Amino acid sequence: MQTVQSTVRIKTQWVRWVQAAGLAIAAACIGGCGGGGGSSGGGGGTPITPVGGNQVALTVNSGVANVVNIPTVSVTVCAPGSTSNCQTINNIQVDTGSYGLRVLSSALTSSLSSGLPVTTVGSSQIAECAQFAIGYTWGTVRTANVTIGSETASSIPVQIIGDLASSTVPATGCANGPAQNTASNLGANGILGIGVAPNDCGTTCATSANNSIYYACPSGANCTRTTLPATQQVANPVPHFPVDNNGVVLQMPSISGAGASSASGTLTFGIGTQSNNTLTASQTFTTNSAGNMVSSTFNGNTVTAFLDSGSNAYFLSDQTLTPCTNSNYTGFYCPSSPTSRTATLVGLNGAVGTVTMNVTNAATLFGNGNNYAFNDLAGSGNLGQLDLGLPFFYGRTIFFGMDRTATGGAAPYVAF
Repeated sequence: MQTVQSTVRIKTQWVRWVQAAGLAIAAACIGGCGGGGGSSGGGGGTPITPVGGNQVALTVNSGVANVVNIPTVSVTVCAPGSTSNCQTINNIQVDTGSYGLRVLSSALTSSLSSGLPVTTVGSSQIAECAQFAIGYTWGTVRTANVTIGSETASSIPVQIIGDLASSTVPATGCANGPAQNTASNLGANGILGIGVAPNDCGTTCATSANNSIYYACPSGANCTRTTLPATQQVANPVPHFPVDNNGVVLQMPSISGAGASSASGTLTFGIGTQSNNTLTASQTFTTNSAGNMVSSTFNGNTVTAFLDSGSNAYFLSDQTLTPCTNSNYTGFYCPSSPTSRTATLVGLNGAVGTVTMNVTNAATLFGNGNNYAFNDLAGSGNLGQLDLGLPFFYGRTIFFGMDRTATGGAAPYVAF
């Protein structure tokens, strides 16, 4: 793995308004940085092959920006009402910690871009500032048909990142940190947020503009904060599928502790709706509306725990773990020998389970050839949070049940 002059990019989870702010998620740029060394861990176990129309391949490899542990799928976007003005976009990151599809404008053809109608309120275009602990994405909200595998969500709101000039970014509330409006910054061509929530903000953004998330932009400029009905907010596509709409299943193969050059799993839509998505988990933890287990414990502290495929490492606060001293790996842990930590997850339903997190020296991992998949990469997190990122997903089948309480249905949950 190439590490000379490599850098660590801090990137944050797409944060719904109900989640705690300030969670930083580190990502390592390891390719195209010069140098190299070590031997590759090879491919990631036995690839898991999709077998149904409600399944698609979920792939971790070098991607578009040589960032480790970025699981991606291909998504087809069509102009509403058209079967010809469509484009399949590869390298869209799958993120169970966010909600809604966001695609870089630079990844779209001009024909498709012009065919996606911009959401308007009155005479103003609607733009969104998706905010992070250290950065943001900025772009219009548009309507599109979204197809993943054989599943289609028709005419849903999506964000097109970077389609507005940087000069239009509002000075109030939005520009906190650097813009994440390019593939090199984002680490992908877009984000597919399929967490448990139906949209990315909900009632709060429908009743108050003070969240600085949605903006009204007359003529695409002079943007000011605005409220936006939930039906017009950037939407999780899964609840809009005709049948397989009550959840998702992520299955990743087991990989070596040294890492792997790639890993191939599956993303399955629906839970208990077809023969290939039966709930087989041994434990089910109900969560709050953001997918959080707020009474979990780690190192004697109560923490908010969540399972997030959009985090490329475990992120936890542990003063007994040695932080990396090399500036290339700032934010990651570099213990002198492989170790592990345990945590107790507690669901809102009272379910209790212990999980183990393996931790290996990040500098050692990044020195292992051209590896991009790691199950034991960890970084420093906030004291009150436990982020079970993509390393937790390897070798597991994990179910995410959608929040259907607004229509009298089931509470959101995670199960494995």
